[in-house]
Amino acid sequence: MNFKPPETKTTSSASSMTAEKALSLITKGWEEVRSSADADLQLIKNRAKEFENFVPKITATATTEIEKLRPKLSEIRRVYSSPDFKWAPKGKGKLRIDLSGMRNGIVREKGMEEEEEGQFGELNWEPIKAFRDRLREMEVEVKSPNSSNPVEIFEGIKKSEFVEKVKSSLISHLLTESINSIVILLVEILKSICKEPEEMKGVPPLDVPELLAYLVRQSSPFLDQIGIRRDISDKIVESLCSKRRNKLLLRSLPEGDSSLIGSDNINDELDLRIASVLQSTGHQYEGGFWSDSTRKNVSDGKRHVAIVTTASLPWMTGTAVNPLFRAAYLAKSEKQNVTLLVPWLCKSDQELVYPNNLTFTSPEEQELYIRNWLEERVGFKTDFKISFYPGKFSKERRSIIPAGDTSQFIPSRDADIAILEEPEHLNWYHHGKRWTDKFNHVVGIVHTNYLEYIKREKNGALQAFLVKHINNWVTRAHCDKVLRLSAATQDLPRSVVCNVHGVNPKFLKIGEKMAAERQSGQQVFSKGAYFLGKMVWAKGYRELIDLLAKHKSDLDGFNMDVFGNGEDAHEVQTTARTLNLNVNFMKGRDHADDSLHSYKVFINPSISDVLCTATAEALAMGKFVVCADHPSNEFFQAFPNCLTYKTSEDFVAKVKEAMSSEPQPLTPEEQYKLSWEAATQRFMEYSDLDKLLTSETGGDKRRSREGMGKSVSMPNLGGMVDGSLAFAHYCLTGNELLRLCSGAIPGTRDYDKQHCEDLHLLPPQVESPIYGW
Repeated sequence: MNFKPPETKTTSSASSMTAEKALSLITKGWEEVRSSADADLQLIKNRAKEFENFVPKITATATTEIEKLRPKLSEIRRVYSSPDFKWAPKGKGKLRIDLSGMRNGIVREKGMEEEEEGQFGELNWEPIKAFRDRLREMEVEVKSPNSSNPVEIFEGIKKSEFVEKVKSSLISHLLTESINSIVILLVEILKSICKEPEEMKGVPPLDVPELLAYLVRQSSPFLDQIGIRRDISDKIVESLCSKRRNKLLLRSLPEGDSSLIGSDNINDELDLRIASVLQSTGHQYEGGFWSDSTRKNVSDGKRHVAIVTTASLPWMTGTAVNPLFRAAYLAKSEKQNVTLLVPWLCKSDQELVYPNNLTFTSPEEQELYIRNWLEERVGFKTDFKISFYPGKFSKERRSIIPAGDTSQFIPSRDADIAILEEPEHLNWYHHGKRWTDKFNHVVGIVHTNYLEYIKREKNGALQAFLVKHINNWVTRAHCDKVLRLSAATQDLPRSVVCNVHGVNPKFLKIGEKMAAERQSGQQVFSKGAYFLGKMVWAKGYRELIDLLAKHKSDLDGFNMDVFGNGEDAHEVQTTARTLNLNVNFMKGRDHADDSLHSYKVFINPSISDVLCTATAEALAMGKFVVCADHPSNEFFQAFPNCLTYKTSEDFVAKVKEAMSSEPQPLTPEEQYKLSWEAATQRFMEYSDLDKLLTSETGGDKRRSREGMGKSVSMPNLGGMVDGSLAFAHYCLTGNELLRLCSGAIPGTRDYDKQHCEDLHLLPPQVESPIYGW
């Protein structure tokens, strides 16, 4: 069956739909024209503004023309948007547009054409004339009986040459002026570049001795690795440059800058000489294969210091205690943000390391313990962050070895300044990003005389030789500056000797209390001599027993108490009993314990220490200290209560002197010298942190004196050597077989599953955040 709608209804619907479509097309066409015109005008304005900002001198003419055009176009928009604008129909099924209003937007009355020609006559701007002509054509076309649909008319407007002519004319006019200005500017720049600087005229070229001296100086890292000491290289350089050094330098420097030759350092003068010659040639060094261009500038106004150490409380060792105080006093100044990164041990290792069976189930628990211990001693609220990295305890080395890449546990946003406590220890098996690549400045602090400990072991001489060069290798590759607490340590690249440690403020308070009691007439020192330290042979116990055994008759009636725990405790005590020495052994305790206050003499015969913390604490409490005349005790020799000996007979004399006299109270200057405030000030000065922290950005730090940049003038062969050493070390530490052969703990190239659970880490194959971020 075929149903057919009534004819009348179909005719009515078709008429309605036709009217709606017509209205829709008209509205759509008008909106498209308006939006296209607005977009084109906005684009013209934006480009005009860009040219105006780039070349200010060309904006005068363009601005005038745009201002003349803007009222006309805005008036056109107002006419179209006016309610009086009429869409005039003519004939059936067709719509007519009255464009007289648009024409009146430009030609307001009779004679307007002549006025506009006078206005634009000087410029003879073709787009305006074309626009007026096109309006006339459109008006005629609309009024004609064969006119097109309005949509087609508007499409013709959009596709007309008007918009293109306006844009091309304006842009070409502006481009012409801007190109002329740019060409003039480029010519001036080229002239200034090609012009030979007056101050660089007459700079003599480098001669053969200077080239040889520079080659030897830059090759010093390689020469040092093969056994030629740095002082020998310096003497060779000095002998090559000494004959003509001041004469050539004066000729090389700009006129009036002879004041730069005030230093006796031949290396600095050679640098200035070569930099001036290279600068006179216009050479600029942009960096090489080993240089790192990713070092960031600090823009948040506050620097970040990350302190990385190899031990943590409650293990009472120097690398656990001293970095903790350093972090507290650096953060106290509030000039920088401080993060302390300490090792996290699994529970099985905690039981081996921490005293009194003390263990922690989470890093948060251990962090709370550390903060409470610290704040009880410093007397102020600490404001720094504590983070943890995975570590494993080595029974053979009696130390904690990092597991995985330690540098990854410092967020990139905080990777600004790094302080590596025991840099050689941290980097022996470090398989990860180079510290100096990730951080702007890296300072290493040497705590331990590893060579002295190794020499006491089997095949110690050979092991010490290898470890010495490995230490040179890793510190050169990963540190910008190295601070050695005393001259007892190995001479490392870029190192200086300075004691940057202080004593716990609690010991200074004890000393003040003892001095006040002595002034009131009380007897504060009722006990004799004692020694306190970890009970291992290398910590001075061998020297102590040898001295007491050798001079047993000379020290008749002398009794001594020894406090300590350690792996060699049983053997040490057995040896002392066998020799029938007057030594009483007791369990280890805190040096600030009340039971130790009344001892008058602290005896420390150790020569393996770098800087004995217990010696500094005894001096702070106002006691006598009897110690060896050794580089490790050089800092303490300035104190009147420090009695040093050179021979075993001298040891006996100093012990008797101390037992028969009273120590002198510390002066305020001596107390300050032992404090952490003074130690922090020394650290800031010798590590160059005082300059870095006061600078606004973390830019390139390798600058020579008086602003002459050596690093941008010439390649740094030493930096290339350091980079190659770091790359070679990375490759070697990535091989598990080589790690095991060199004594690494199995499985320490990456952290294990237990560390993942304790520190909430993803497997090492996945980059993940860590505890403390």
